[in-house]
Amino acid sequence: MRIAVTGSIAIDHLMVYPGRFAEQLIEGQLDKVSLSFLADELDIRRGGVAANIALALGRFGLDPLLVGAAGVDFAAYGCWLRSNGVDTGSVRVSETRRTARFVCTTDADQNQIATFYAGAMTEAKEIELEPTARRAGGLDLVVIAPNDPEAMLLHADECRRRGYAFAADPSQQLARTTGEEARSLVEDARYLFTNAYEAALLRDHTGWSDGDILGRVGTWITTAGADGVHIKTAGRPTLRIPAVPTSGVADPTGGGDALRAGFLAGVAWGLGHERAAQLGCALATVVLESVGTQEYQLSADDLLGRLDKGYGAEAAQDLAPHLVRPV
Repeated sequence: MRIAVTGSIAIDHLMVYPGRFAEQLIEGQLDKVSLSFLADELDIRRGGVAANIALALGRFGLDPLLVGAAGVDFAAYGCWLRSNGVDTGSVRVSETRRTARFVCTTDADQNQIATFYAGAMTEAKEIELEPTARRAGGLDLVVIAPNDPEAMLLHADECRRRGYAFAADPSQQLARTTGEEARSLVEDARYLFTNAYEAALLRDHTGWSDGDILGRVGTWITTAGADGVHIKTAGRPTLRIPAVPTSGVADPTGGGDALRAGFLAGVAWGLGHERAAQLGCALATVVLESVGTQEYQLSADDLLGRLDKGYGAEAAQDLAPHLVRPV
């Protein structure tokens, strides 16, 4: 299955604040906040939603195609992605801008305050999918992950025009969309990914009910943190997949991307939604227990052990034939 993953390619600057943001927020003064948090730790890591998803798919041996815009400083990052099984031949490298930056501070309660600098990502709207499809001999699925908002709309439109199946993952960019744009991003998607808050935001922006949305997409996957994943398909009962227990969250950044990658890997292997979501939940715990979104280490045995612990021996046995190489 050839999967093209479109979206952001970024460098993450991850900081840790040992206190609690909430203790510094004063009721009645939130309209004029002026705060500075003294961080104890700083990690600079490779990131970006599309790159995170593509890297995980690459580690599963699925040869994903990364489609996005990176900066003049992309050379080393590109080598890293290729060494992890990612095809970077469709990455547009800017001649003038630097790769996007994600600057995020996490407090003692795992709350986050972040700023995203788009940089070269603004050039993603210049990318068409057809050359990638031609080079790959066709595309079975296009993932439309958070990106330059105009690029996301253009990719969704091109998928509909050319008949490419696509997964819509509007995520953080929902906050910047109008109702018409939000409807355009998800209309006709084979898969729709949101978290619980984004699901409410999507309903608000589109004016659609859950039933309206399910009438326009194939399958709607909603992540619910410690409560796992809820999967809805029109005419079927909601499938609820509990989260895999974790030994402790080191950094929440990238957990959602890992879940999406695991789910997509399961789909690529022809597994049902239940097994695909279970794999996604298991991989998410690995990322949550690591600092950064791509530096996690995992063997097939470790991942199967997490699946066994979370869902039982049958789930691990069903996935074992596909996990023939280290992740």
